[in-house]
Amino acid sequence: MCGITGFVNNSDRAVDRELLEAMNRAIIHRGPDEDGFYVKDNVGLAMRRLAIIDLAGGQQPIHNADRTKWIVFNGEIYNYQELRKGLIERGHKLYTNSDTEAVVALYDEFGADCLEHLRGMFAFAIWDELDRSLFIARDRVGKKPLLYSHQPNGDLIFGSEFTAVLKHPSVSRDVDRDAIDSYLSFLCVPAPQTAFKAIRKLEPGHWLRWKVGRVETKRYWQPDFSKKIKISEEEAIEETTRILREATKLRMISEVPLGAFLSGGVDSSTIVALMAQESSSPVKTFSIGFEEQDFSELKYAKKVAEHVGAEHHEFIVRPDAIELLPTLVEHYGEPYADSSALPTYYVSRETRKHVTVALNGDGAYKRIPLAVRKALIEGPINLLPTSEVKKTRIRDVQRFFTSANEPRLERYYRWMSTFKPAVKAKIYTPGFAEAVKDNGAINLLGQWFARANGSGVLDATLLTDQMTYLPNDLLVKVDIASMANSLEARAPFLDHKVIEFAASLPPSLKMPQYRTKYLLKKVAARLVPREVIYRRKMGFGVPVGRWFRKEMKDFVRDVLLSDSFAQRDIIRRDAVELIVDQHIAGKVDHAFPIWTLLMLELWYRRFVDQN
Repeated sequence: MCGITGFVNNSDRAVDRELLEAMNRAIIHRGPDEDGFYVKDNVGLAMRRLAIIDLAGGQQPIHNADRTKWIVFNGEIYNYQELRKGLIERGHKLYTNSDTEAVVALYDEFGADCLEHLRGMFAFAIWDELDRSLFIARDRVGKKPLLYSHQPNGDLIFGSEFTAVLKHPSVSRDVDRDAIDSYLSFLCVPAPQTAFKAIRKLEPGHWLRWKVGRVETKRYWQPDFSKKIKISEEEAIEETTRILREATKLRMISEVPLGAFLSGGVDSSTIVALMAQESSSPVKTFSIGFEEQDFSELKYAKKVAEHVGAEHHEFIVRPDAIELLPTLVEHYGEPYADSSALPTYYVSRETRKHVTVALNGDGAYKRIPLAVRKALIEGPINLLPTSEVKKTRIRDVQRFFTSANEPRLERYYRWMSTFKPAVKAKIYTPGFAEAVKDNGAINLLGQWFARANGSGVLDATLLTDQMTYLPNDLLVKVDIASMANSLEARAPFLDHKVIEFAASLPPSLKMPQYRTKYLLKKVAARLVPREVIYRRKMGFGVPVGRWFRKEMKDFVRDVLLSDSFAQRDIIRRDAVELIVDQHIAGKVDHAFPIWTLLMLELWYRRFVDQN
């Protein structure tokens, strides 16, 4: 696992080595073990390495056999040993034992089609000295980030994180107000947008080629939900177990200490149980709990750990959000408002004290609006707002009823949005409303509903979730929070073979009678105690609503009612005052909107005001 950055000048201008080194230092947390550079004429590639595979010989950049192609690579290729064997049989001369060399050798042989051979998570850049072209690519689901800035003069700048790309003096910090509008809908800025006009995200499953100042991009993968297989429930359980076991075993390859996040939910519990069956020694597991009982699942995590004989570590924290927020803002680099980034950062920090690699259960979770129907039959007593968790469920049910009669795209958009279109119309300043009137955040979702090829509402929703919420929110959260602590996170559920198999299953096996994770729970029931599986999931959240009424009350007022926030010309000041006052008084739960606006203003202060 690493961080990469670099640039190519569309002229004979030599690379500024000091600038390249400064860009690389900005992402030292992604790879504290060593650095590496390729500098030749108008091209500069750099990387920071977190050594995990081929500790002695895997230093980057790495070249092909005739030293005409050079690569900087971030990620892990889990089938690299199989790939290396095939390369050697076909006559390739390899000089390391690393997965990175396999990638550049495959590119030498297949060009862009090399991506079809890779099983793993990755973002990389390859400079071809003969063709004078730069090829950059990102893994299928977007586990590893990759940003780029294509300048008016044809220069191309790229990097794993904003702090690296923004070090380059040619990259403007002008704010993309359309992206801010999208952020206020989705809690994050969806690809290819970023909060900066001059920077774009390379979308998951895409490659980009630069040559003579021009760029072309192409999608090379997306899941296909249109082709269904005929399979019995028992066969589906067995095949799901087999393919998950294979994906888990591949992700246990490491030359450094390895463990797993264990929340106590069905997803991470399944992965830990499979790890335990594949490991000759106790699996190291890591769980985080909170003083607020509503948000602690430690007893379930402990039960799973005991069941599989794990070496279990648990941490009890009371997050100091005011202290940690500047760190999160710095690392995420653009507005990001998923508050579960807080516990993700904490568990990554504590886990890194024991291991360098951690498997997790990311990817099995889908935010499917239809699942709310299940909540409606679990008894009204469970919906009484006696806790932050139950207040959140009340909000979910209200959102479901509000959108129930809308077309499925509009229903999904309403479900996913923090600030709904009708609310935006009331709270946006006239200037901001005019500036973003053509943005159409809903269109970012609509393209995926359109690509569902006539699939039912469940598959259309799953596809849209897979291509939007998953890479833009969940994977960004985990990559940034873990790599900020120099910890590699691996997700067996995000193996593309697992995803493709799940896409091929008929709806009757995915969510019969609105029972979510139906098949996965059947698999898990053969691995871990049933009481862990068949219970209500609490989620990986924090009680921000409670904090905003208590210890963070003054902080929220100071930030959101400040002159600086008013001068952003985004939200009307009287609307902000009403949102804050209603929440603090306990009249309306505005926890999500307040957190969203708070992260927006803190980002402005760090990345725009401090330019």
